[in-house]
Amino acid sequence: MNFRVLLAGGVAPLALASHGVYAAEAPATTTNAAVPAPEDAQTTSVGTGASDSGEIVVTARRRQETAQDVPLAISVVGGEHIDNTGAFNVGRLQQLTPTLQFYSSNPRNTAVNIRGLGAPFGLTNDGIEQGVGIYIDDVYNARVASATFDFLDVKQIEVLRGPQGTLYGKNTTAGAINITTNQPTFDFEGKAEVSFGNLNFVQAKAAVSGPITDTLAARLAVSSTNRRGTIYNVTSNQWIQGQDNLGLRGQLLFKPSDALSITLAGDYNEQDAACCGSVYVRTGTTQRAADRQFAALAAAQGYTVPSTNPYDRLTDLDATLQAGNKIGGVSLKAKWDIGPGTLTSVTAWRFWDWQPQNDRDFTGLPIVTKSQNPSQQDQYTQELRYNYSGDRLDFVLGAFGFYQRIDTQGTEQHGSASTKWNLAPSNALYNSNVLNGLTALNTQYLKNASVAVYGQASWKVTPELTLQPGVRVNYDKKDGFYQRRVFTASGSEILIDGTTSPVKTAQLGIFTPQTISPKFSDWNFSYDFTASYKVAPGILFYATYAKTFKSGGINQNGVPTDAANNPILGAATVKPESVQHYEAGLKTEFWDRRAILNLSAYRTDIKDYQANVNNGQFGVLRGYLANAGAVRSQGVEADFSVRPSERFNVYVNGAYTDATYRKFVDAPCPPELSGGASSPANCDISGQRLPGVSKWSLSFGLEANAPVTFLEQEGQVYFGYDGSYRSNFSSNPTPSIYTWVDGYSLSNFRVGFRTDDGFDIYGWVRNAFDQNYIDQLFVGPGNTGLIAGLPGDPRTWGVTLRKSF
Repeated sequence: MNFRVLLAGGVAPLALASHGVYAAEAPATTTNAAVPAPEDAQTTSVGTGASDSGEIVVTARRRQETAQDVPLAISVVGGEHIDNTGAFNVGRLQQLTPTLQFYSSNPRNTAVNIRGLGAPFGLTNDGIEQGVGIYIDDVYNARVASATFDFLDVKQIEVLRGPQGTLYGKNTTAGAINITTNQPTFDFEGKAEVSFGNLNFVQAKAAVSGPITDTLAARLAVSSTNRRGTIYNVTSNQWIQGQDNLGLRGQLLFKPSDALSITLAGDYNEQDAACCGSVYVRTGTTQRAADRQFAALAAAQGYTVPSTNPYDRLTDLDATLQAGNKIGGVSLKAKWDIGPGTLTSVTAWRFWDWQPQNDRDFTGLPIVTKSQNPSQQDQYTQELRYNYSGDRLDFVLGAFGFYQRIDTQGTEQHGSASTKWNLAPSNALYNSNVLNGLTALNTQYLKNASVAVYGQASWKVTPELTLQPGVRVNYDKKDGFYQRRVFTASGSEILIDGTTSPVKTAQLGIFTPQTISPKFSDWNFSYDFTASYKVAPGILFYATYAKTFKSGGINQNGVPTDAANNPILGAATVKPESVQHYEAGLKTEFWDRRAILNLSAYRTDIKDYQANVNNGQFGVLRGYLANAGAVRSQGVEADFSVRPSERFNVYVNGAYTDATYRKFVDAPCPPELSGGASSPANCDISGQRLPGVSKWSLSFGLEANAPVTFLEQEGQVYFGYDGSYRSNFSSNPTPSIYTWVDGYSLSNFRVGFRTDDGFDIYGWVRNAFDQNYIDQLFVGPGNTGLIAGLPGDPRTWGVTLRKSF
């Protein structure tokens, strides 16, 4: 057990031991009163939000209102449900919200999509925006790597589906994830929990909050997660894909009067696990010559994979693996009630430090011996907004500023197996080992600035009819730099100087020197209009049209070259995405508000969709961005939850998503059509499905409880179940017969005992039926037909002890 677990684990038992000193707060009762103040709002939810308090309070429109009154598709997951289901990061959140997709081969190469849209599938490119905005306490997190960290003292999470460009900005063409943490309180309170499980799983969480003076309150939270990896590396004799996470957050609330509150918050999150690798899944025939297919190449060097069954969870990667990841920052939030409105200022600085090491050949051969691109980011944001609420008119006016600087220093190196792997036996250099020690040093930086002004109004034309227009004007500017310098094993630099030789030609086929300074700037205008009508008490119908965009981008990983190895500068930038969105929905509450049924149907059309184009070679160009002509996502969603009594609740959420390329005539070809001398340069994949999208996805669960007396303690014994299902999906930017992932279903169970004074102990099992499934597949470099992948977590089980006071 390391220092991180000891730190959190030391705090948790101390908090647990104090449960006899402090009485638990009385539970809230169901009421039809107005929306409570933030510190009083009860937001525990299951599925769509059937809660103990009867009302789920959200801030999706930058003001407090109940979820059923908000005219947009929104999934609300409460902090208690997150903890109970083990959803400790956004990756697990997708099992509770079926329209959200999460893919991560490592923290940097992470994508969070909603309805199949958001970020292009494949290697991350810093030169573009994400399409799903991640906000934590009103602070925008530009790096999606933040989604891989543990949820820390979370109160609730709102998943907003569909474009949110008016209030949340250009980076939310697919939706937004709005995370609210628990805030400092002027009444002393705390909570702590410890969990133990198989795979050496140990997790400890603790939070304590209370007054310092009559006007100053503080809250401190800590979380630590440690788990052995799920894949065994027979080369390094270690488990990889483990978890080693530490999270800290501290907050100070200064409230000199009821009208003014100022919150200073700081957080630090660190990951340091042996990560990230892959396993052999299969091979498929490409258009390369027979002696250049994977099986022949491996046999020529006497290589065999440790297992051809991916669920043996064995790998033999020989390069060093590392995924050091640190994210944190400081924010200052001030809220001042002035007359009928509230003025809010949110100032924040965040940093990201990424220290990776990877094995890019996906094998135990020393083909690629180094692949590491450490990055450092600083981002600064400032938002100022005014909220007004009246009898007939509500509105929000605001301004937002953003600046980001990313610096990356990369090293890629080939080893002793590279020459025979990359050169044909007919090449005179086949036995020369000319590629051994070939090294590329990559340097890049990005300066990204954005400013915007926005407004949204809600006009209550009648008590039943509300019209909601919104606008946003945005200016973006990106300045980038990318340089790749190439060196031989002896340290001599390879230059593009007009000279050629067989050795140089072979070396340039692996790494090509390149220097570019891409730039982009543009103004954009977004607007939306929503009409909502209360057909009857508890029944709300709404319709929305939105015209929005995702900012243009620059290629920060290099661009393709011409026949003379000169960069094609026309590919250095990509156009903004132009988005048109149509949606209609119905929100209903019935059975005396014990049941909720929400329906939505939508269609999103995107022109100049920013797609990832992968290159089949090792180091010439790993991947770059290009504009696909058009993309469409359309579908239907249903969210249902019911709580017939305080003893039972159940939820079912489902989505049908049809997300396809409508026009992409110059897409990269799939591996089965690549690698040969006569292979097409590109392929028309118009009409094919977008990667990572299941047509059908479901989440469902229930909890039942009964009153009991146990060890002289009054409480409840309870049983909970949460399940999810998704149909098959493509795991490659261009659909391939080799990269379809079969659909699968997961089941999680928990059973425990809890008391009215906040004590809770329960056992849990996740992936209870030990379902074999694949999270993601990767096409191996070089067009050899190798397909590697990440198997999903096997069955895990454990026990959790929790105390609130």
